[in-house]
Amino acid sequence: MTDKVVQYLQDNREALLNRLYEFLSIPSVSTDSEHKEDVKKGAQFVADYLTEIGFDKVEVIDTEKHPLVFGEWMKAEGAPTALFYGHYDVQPADPYEEWKSEPFKPEVRNDRIYARGSSDDKGQVFMHLAVFEAFMNTTGELPLNVKVCIEGEEEIGSENLTQILKEQKDKFAADFSVISDSGMVEQGQPTITYGLKGFTGLEFTLNGPSSDLHSGMYGGAVRNPAMAMAHLLTSLKNEEEVVTVDGFYDGVEELSAEERKLIKEVPGEDFETSTGVPETTPEKGFTAKEHTMARPTMEINGLYSGYQGEGTKTIIPSAATAKITCRLVPGQDPDRIQDLIVNHLETHVPVGVTIDITREPLSAKAYKVDPDHPLIQKAAESFTKAFGKETVFVRMGGSIPVVELIDQLYKHPVVLLGFGTPDDGLHSPNESFPLESFDKGMETIVYYWESVSKS
Repeated sequence: MTDKVVQYLQDNREALLNRLYEFLSIPSVSTDSEHKEDVKKGAQFVADYLTEIGFDKVEVIDTEKHPLVFGEWMKAEGAPTALFYGHYDVQPADPYEEWKSEPFKPEVRNDRIYARGSSDDKGQVFMHLAVFEAFMNTTGELPLNVKVCIEGEEEIGSENLTQILKEQKDKFAADFSVISDSGMVEQGQPTITYGLKGFTGLEFTLNGPSSDLHSGMYGGAVRNPAMAMAHLLTSLKNEEEVVTVDGFYDGVEELSAEERKLIKEVPGEDFETSTGVPETTPEKGFTAKEHTMARPTMEINGLYSGYQGEGTKTIIPSAATAKITCRLVPGQDPDRIQDLIVNHLETHVPVGVTIDITREPLSAKAYKVDPDHPLIQKAAESFTKAFGKETVFVRMGGSIPVVELIDQLYKHPVVLLGFGTPDDGLHSPNESFPLESFDKGMETIVYYWESVSKS
C-alpha cells in the first residue's frame, strides 16, 4: 500500500508544490490586526483542503481572535486514533528589506523554498495534508482514524486553543498526538525530539532616585540602580553556570547514563563556529549539548538603564530594568520557579533601591516521553527508511506550550515528527525549507501512519 502512496506523491510533486505555494502566499500574520482577514483566508485554505481530501467532518471554529480548524476521518474500524496538531499562522516578515525575495511570494533557490511559514509551520502542516490526499486518492481511505487541529494563534500564545481544548476535551480526544513543528539536528539527519524544555520568566525594575541625578554631586550619597542591578543579577548564577536561587534544582531528574549516551550520539554542533563565541561555557559537570538539551537554564534577555546616546552623560540613572527567562526540565514547575526567583530577588535587593517585579504570564512545563516507547520507535524507523540514515534522539532546548497542554489533558504520547533544519531561519528574514525535507518528510509520514495503524 505505501508504495502506491509514495508514488502518488512523486507523480504529483509539482501540483503539490504549487498548492503549497498558494498556502504560503497568504500573509496569515496572527499578531498584526491588519492581517485579520488574511488569517481567516489561511484557515479557509486548510478547511477547503480537508474537505476536498474527503474528511468526514470539517469545521472552522471562530474564537475571540483567529479561527481554529478541526477535521476528522473516523472510518478505520479497530485502528487507533491520532490527533494531528499544527498551526497556519506565521510571524511578521519584518524587516522586509533583509529579504532576498518577497516573503509571501514563494521562491525556490538552492533547493530550498523561501517564504515566511515555509518551515514554521505551514510547510510541515501541508506535508501531512498532502499525505492524507495521497492515501485517499490511491487507497480510498486513511490507514487509521485521524483528527486534525490546526490553529491560527500559535505565534501569539495559543490562548483560545487552550480554552477550546479544555472545554471540548472529548472532541479532540485520541490515542496519541503527532506534531510537526520541530526539526532535525542537521539537514538530512533523521531526528526524533523526545523532550522539550519548559519556560517561565520575569521582568524587574530597581528604582532609585525620583529622577536622573548629577553623578558628581550625588555619587557616593545614593545607590546607583544600574550598579545595584549588576550586583543583584550576579547573585542569581555563578561563573560555573549554576543557578544559585535556593530550591531551583529541587526535583530535577538526574541525567542518566543512557540519555548521556543518546546525546553523545547526536552530531555535534560546532558552537564556536555557529555562534562566533571563543569557547562554550556549560554548567560544570556537563557538556554543552547536555546543558542545552537536558539541563535547566537561566538567561538575561534584556538589560537597560541610564543614558544610551552617543558620548557621555554623567548621571546616576533613576532606574534599571532586566528581563530574565528560564528553560525548565521535568520536575520543575514554572509557577514554583517564579516564586523562588521572586523570593530571591526580594531577599537580595541592595539597600537604597526598591524593586518592582512583573511575572511572565505565559509559562509551560517541560515535556518528555520515553524514547523507547513503541510509537517513538516506529517514528524513528519510518525516518530511517525514508532518509536512509539511522535516526538520532534529542531533547530540545526550546518550548512548544501546546505539547505540555496536550500531555496534561490527555496523558498520551506526543510524537514530535519534525523536518526543519538549523538553516531554516525561523522567525527571521529569508525563512526557508529544504526540498529534500519536503520530499523525504512526506515519505516518512506515509510510512509512519501505515506503521502505527497496526498498533
